Amino acid sequence: MTVIVALVLATAFRTIAYQPFTIPSSSMEPGLVVGDYIVVSKFAYGWSRASLPAGRPEGEGRLGQRQPRRGDVVVFRLPRDPKQVWIKRVIGLPGDAVQVRGGTVFVNDRPIPQTRLGITQDHDDPARTVRLVAETLPNGKHYVTYDGGPDLPGDDTEIYRVPAGRYLMMGDNRDNSLDGRWPASVGVGLLPAQNIIGRAEFIAWSWKPGAALVKPWTWTQLRGGRFFVPIR
Repeated sequence: MTVIVALVLATAFRTIAYQPFTIPSSSMEPGLVVGDYIVVSKFAYGWSRASLPAGRPEGEGRLGQRQPRRGDVVVFRLPRDPKQVWIKRVIGLPGDAVQVRGGTVFVNDRPIPQTRLGITQDHDDPARTVRLVAETLPNGKHYVTYDGGPDLPGDDTEIYRVPAGRYLMMGDNRDNSLDGRWPASVGVGLLPAQNIIGRAEFIAWSWKPGAALVKPWTWTQLRGGRFFVPIR
């Protein structure tokens, strides 16, 4: 009976409060890298069917809905395949017009200010040279992105007009992210609110490729400096 109660409580906690996820791709570098084990707040925006473990975002609306803020890092179910869980940053809110021109993001015809921080190597692909670029939003939110160079796909886009109940998402690794700049058949498209699972809060820990909690012999491959790091 004790085991059953513990399982019920654990499931309820994962459904209502927090749920862990692992980062499977490089699209949110440099802030999040492959192997990061993150914790997501489910009550940050309220709940939908997507909040359930293995849930499907059917229907519309959210219980206790609270709108994500621009710049939040959000975990969601991919519209074309809800079994897939993706993570991106909120750039466009309902009612916004978003466009990328020459690698600069414009929201309602105003550029998001950028600061070039220097050149580095891609964390997950050291053979790739990228530029570190900081972006600062009007609400004070700031974060660092990767820029792979000029004139790449996604550097110049049409104007995306975000309707009610939708969001435009982008990866921080701008030239290595299938996101809201691409149609839903390829990337994310305009994300429905009911697909949102929650807000990414912090990195609990991080493994190098091939390591795992269930493989004690790989525990030495934990990445130092990535324990309980807030996600910006």
